[in-house]
Amino acid sequence: MLLLAIGLFLAIQAAPAFRAMGPRFFSERQWLPSPPAYGIAALAFGTVVSSVVALVIAVPVALGSALFLTEVAPRRMGRPLGYLVDLLAAVPSVVFGLWGLLVLVPALIPVERFLDRWLGFVPIFANRSGLFGRSIFAGAVVLGIMVVPIVAALAREIFNQVPQANREAAQALGATPWETIRTAVLPFSRGGLVGATMLGLGRALGETIAVALVMGAAYTVNFRITEVGGNSLAANIATKFGEADELGRAALIASGLVLFAITLVVNVAGRLVVRRSVVVGR
Repeated sequence: MLLLAIGLFLAIQAAPAFRAMGPRFFSERQWLPSPPAYGIAALAFGTVVSSVVALVIAVPVALGSALFLTEVAPRRMGRPLGYLVDLLAAVPSVVFGLWGLLVLVPALIPVERFLDRWLGFVPIFANRSGLFGRSIFAGAVVLGIMVVPIVAALAREIFNQVPQANREAAQALGATPWETIRTAVLPFSRGGLVGATMLGLGRALGETIAVALVMGAAYTVNFRITEVGGNSLAANIATKFGEADELGRAALIASGLVLFAITLVVNVAGRLVVRRSVVVGR
């Protein structure tokens, strides 16, 4: 009921923008108050691409750290290290954003140049503008760091639920530690790990301040993620709400409604995957 009430409130407040812009609201790439030209095409693109790239960066790190802490490291070492990873979730997003803007973005410029030079034949790594810095790639790295503790914490809990008998059976058959993980731990945990990844995606989709500080706030659809530019739905709401007129506020609320729908679909999909895996496991 609460989700329905939130969605209804956003829909009512966003109605003037939908009436004024019509279908153009979903295809327009600009965000101009005069003449009114509000659209979420570029914002939705930046939101989805940065979040997906963040997952590509974060999930291997999170799963690797969770496997190390639960399957490899001694218990007296794994528990305190797990607490340290969890502490990353306690860092405010504005701190991540400031750190990303002042420290990470300059540090990533050589990395982006390297990607452009040696992997430029892959379209997403090519940089035709010659400008590096506040890009979708930089925003995705910051988002990836913010997603790691969430996915890692959930993955550790999932791995701890694997029956010890599964591990012992694999070891009795002569499996090495890696083979035990591959044959006994990961298959049992697959559904839960997909759910953890989907929850991490939902976290990345809704991040605001860090993205607003790190990305270039450009309303463009550009698949070359190392070029300066990029924006997201949440960051645009945070940066434009204070100066918006009545129609602009309605457009921002409408973009918030779209973001609400996207994150709701992602989280529901994650829950369905987890539920299906539990039913199949039984």
